[in-house]
Amino acid sequence: MSSSNTGPQSGYSRRGTPELIELRSEPPHERADAARNRVAVLDAAARLFAERGVDGVTMDAVAAAAGVGKGTVFRRFGDKAGLAVALLDERERELQEAILFGPAPLGPGDHGDATAPAPAERLAAFVDAYLDYALDHLDLLRMSETASPGARYRIGAYRFWHRHVALLIAAARPDADADALAHVVLAPLSAEHLRAMVAEVGAARARAATRGVIAAVVNRVPM
Repeated sequence: MSSSNTGPQSGYSRRGTPELIELRSEPPHERADAARNRVAVLDAAARLFAERGVDGVTMDAVAAAAGVGKGTVFRRFGDKAGLAVALLDERERELQEAILFGPAPLGPGDHGDATAPAPAERLAAFVDAYLDYALDHLDLLRMSETASPGARYRIGAYRFWHRHVALLIAAARPDADADALAHVVLAPLSAEHLRAMVAEVGAARARAATRGVIAAVVNRVPM
């Protein structure tokens, strides 16, 4: 994806907008004992998922490994999809903070930089960073996105990713329907789609093909 775009850079190219900051994930506010239980459960779940795979772990096993009652796990997380969302939350927050405040091109760069990264360059960096995140946590991400019909689009993080992409597209292509195109850009990044591609062609080819399709959509390269 070209980084030579000279179109409108907008304030968003420099620092995160209040609109996007309001959409970012926030750590839960809870009592000290609840926080300890939460950490114990998530640590146990992460360990068991790594050892046995997502499908091989039950909520009862997580509760036993964490040393808490299974009612505590069910009340707090609901089901394995809820556990997946909670496990992914910290990683998502890290990525969101990098997008809002981190170094270019994923983030806006330092205020002292002479030149802000072009929107197309930032979008390419986001796609790469998101693929790193998704491919590293593919089974958990798939569970969180497919727990029920449309679950992916109800997850708060999706609204953040969509708004970020839409703002970049609007800056790079003022003539485009940025909101609609942002959904198109995010579609091939779904965990269900990536999992099928990785199984069929491997992670490297899946990554390359996904980046190429998104670049074509945004830059209007003939398919």
